[in-house]
Amino acid sequence: MTKNKNNGIRAAFGNAFLGFHYALTTERNLKLHFIAGLLVIITGFLLRLSLLEWCLILITISAVVVAELFNTAIEYTVDLASPEKHEIARRAKDISAAAVLVVAACAVIIGLIIFLPKLIPLIFA
Repeated sequence: MTKNKNNGIRAAFGNAFLGFHYALTTERNLKLHFIAGLLVIITGFLLRLSLLEWCLILITISAVVVAELFNTAIEYTVDLASPEKHEIARRAKDISAAAVLVVAACAVIIGLIIFLPKLIPLIFA
């Protein structure tokens, strides 16, 4: 077995971008999270978020995207290790999906905490 090492930082970044592009073009949930993140960023510009609010929003968006990427990687790994249906494989995939659900739910709560106080006066003005 040969070592599969990157040939430097350029190759490492290239592989990372290839992986992100592949996941973004093939994974429906990642596309949805990515589009939601873009909409949140646009809304943040329109509502003129503070520096701290931007930091929280960007950390939250990246946490959801990273969780979805890990979920995808875990699903591929489980499928490779156990191509036939297996209860433990299903549990591993369900648990990694649950991790995304937890992060996404937290992201919604953080979004509501940041955006509702700015949106309510606009709605009821």
